[in-house]
Amino acid sequence: MASNSMTMPTSDPSAWATAMSNLGMPPISMTGQQLLPDFDPSLGLMTGIAPMNPMIPGLGLVPPPLSQDAPVAKEIIHCKSCTLFPPNPNLPPPATRERPPGCKTVFVGGLPENATEQLIVEVFGQCGDIAAIRKSKKNFCHIRFSEELTVDKALLLSGYRIRLGSSTDKKDTGRLHLDFAQARDDLYEWECRQRMLAREERHRRKMEEDRLRPPSPPPIVHYSEHECILLGDKIKDDNKFPEAVRVLLTWLERGEVSRRNANNFYSMIQSSNGHIRRLMSEKSQHEKEMEVAKDKLKTVMASILAQFEQIVSVFHAASKQKAWDHFSKAQRKNLDMWRKQVEKIRNVHSEQLMGFRGEEEMEMSDDDMEDCSVTNSKDFEDSALISQAEALKEENNSLRCQLDAYRNEVELLKQEQGKKQPMTSEEDNTHSQQLSFLQQALQGMQKQLLRMKDELKEREAELEKSIEDKQQLKNQIHNLKAGLHNRQKDAGSKGCRQAEEGEEGLPEKSHHSPVHSERDALLVGIISTFLNVHPFGASIEYICSYLQRLDTKINPSEVEALLSRLPCTFRLELTGVGASLEKRWNFCGFQGIKNT
Repeated sequence: MASNSMTMPTSDPSAWATAMSNLGMPPISMTGQQLLPDFDPSLGLMTGIAPMNPMIPGLGLVPPPLSQDAPVAKEIIHCKSCTLFPPNPNLPPPATRERPPGCKTVFVGGLPENATEQLIVEVFGQCGDIAAIRKSKKNFCHIRFSEELTVDKALLLSGYRIRLGSSTDKKDTGRLHLDFAQARDDLYEWECRQRMLAREERHRRKMEEDRLRPPSPPPIVHYSEHECILLGDKIKDDNKFPEAVRVLLTWLERGEVSRRNANNFYSMIQSSNGHIRRLMSEKSQHEKEMEVAKDKLKTVMASILAQFEQIVSVFHAASKQKAWDHFSKAQRKNLDMWRKQVEKIRNVHSEQLMGFRGEEEMEMSDDDMEDCSVTNSKDFEDSALISQAEALKEENNSLRCQLDAYRNEVELLKQEQGKKQPMTSEEDNTHSQQLSFLQQALQGMQKQLLRMKDELKEREAELEKSIEDKQQLKNQIHNLKAGLHNRQKDAGSKGCRQAEEGEEGLPEKSHHSPVHSERDALLVGIISTFLNVHPFGASIEYICSYLQRLDTKINPSEVEALLSRLPCTFRLELTGVGASLEKRWNFCGFQGIKNT
């Protein structure tokens, strides 16, 4: 019990905070949240109930909650005229009733017999402002606070033993017991507050509904002679016509027309009918403006499309061999990319222009088409009609061929029927059906034969072309082999070792020959043919890109080594200056023959 003998001045905020944090389990608020007393360091009093948090203003760092089995050490609270001793920490927390709604009043029991109202104010005034105290002659009282949160602070003192001064008399001691109290004033204030909140919620909902409600149309005036005259003048005015017509429609639907005012309504309806000419003229004017705008758009689109065609032709001209060989690899890549972009944009613009023309054709009726064909037949040519006419011509030719074949078959059948004996009606029907089936089958076979003939012609043409290309390539390779053979013979006559010739006259492979295999000879022939059509030479990358179309395994280093072994046939030249320096290989075989 050493903790009970400790003293603590009321002016020490930290001691007060320690004492209030050691009061046991924190109380439970109306929302079910654990609460701790908030401390005001300037007054040395509890000013509110704050949610349990590791950091609370005025209390600093709150210690972690203790377990239910561990005892809680509580401090003694000293006041001016009394002393409060904490209860036994091993005892369970005092029980309380259910909290009434809007409770601001607490029941305080176990007061000393000699306790006065001033003592009650001194002890419980530290929790908050006291509105009223109702003290009984017995040892209890009711205290009504100004705020609801003060009730939770006051309940923390439940279980404390109170002693007046230093007296040990039974009348000067007691054990405090605090609980919620039911008061009509608290219930009345809580109901008033709830009704006020409900009124505010209804007002807010009404304001929101009014804001979302669409605006109501302006009211329509009732019919009278004066209003009828004013409405007739408004109907004649072009600016006020829509509003006046709405009023006239409402009067007619209400049944304001009678035998007496029928003439007035007739005149207003007649005035409304007079606006038809104005509306039609405005419509025609807007249609003319739209047609002018469409014509202007079409002319602009046509000029843009013509410029795109010129740009595309520029790129096509640059892609030809005469100009294409002089560009570098990066430049060719950019030119190819630009050409594709321009062609794509050109196609999009041409589709838009054709779409405009198609819309015009759909809008025109049959009569308009006839008028246009009569008046503007010399100025415009309809591409759709031309294509349709060509399709009809082709269909007509095919039908003629089918008709001739059908006539021939019919004549043959007639001849066969004349030779045979007459048949019955049933046999005649079956025979005619068989003939019709045979005719259809013959027509289908004729169409298939025509298609197959066309395909055969195309394949024969492709085969002939490929055979001619192969024959030309064989002749070139043969000529190159003969030239190489002659050159080897000439080189042997000058001092090189001669190779033995076979029966066919072909030289065998020698270790000193620059051409080591038949594959090297083929490469030399193909490269010579390629460089012969490039008089300004070509780079090793360009040559290899051409050779790799024939064989993907060709290596640029291998080709360059082969060209360097034949200096009399291929010559390396450097073109350009600085960063544009480039190596080009030229064919010099004709000059080499002259020199040798």
